[in-house]
Amino acid sequence: MKFTVNVECSPEEARRFMGLPDVTPINEKLVEEMGKRMEKNLQLMSGEAMMNSWMSVGTQAQDAFVKLMTSGVGAATAAAAPREKP
Repeated sequence: MKFTVNVECSPEEARRFMGLPDVTPINEKLVEEMGKRMEKNLQLMSGEAMMNSWMSVGTQAQDAFVKLMTSGVGAATAAAAPREKP
């Protein structure tokens, strides 16, 4: 036997019905604090410094990927080359 029940309620009503605590004030405080910290950190870094730090990681990863692909192609080519019979 299968049946479906549709309940229309707000998130606040569902939270109360399930007996969950109201964490809205804590959440608002955390979001406010995170916003303050982000603003402070953004003021400390210039746009140029941020781009340099982001791009240095990006180019290192790209170089490592190119080396990986090059060594893979080299190994595949060596394995596919015909071998001489002794």
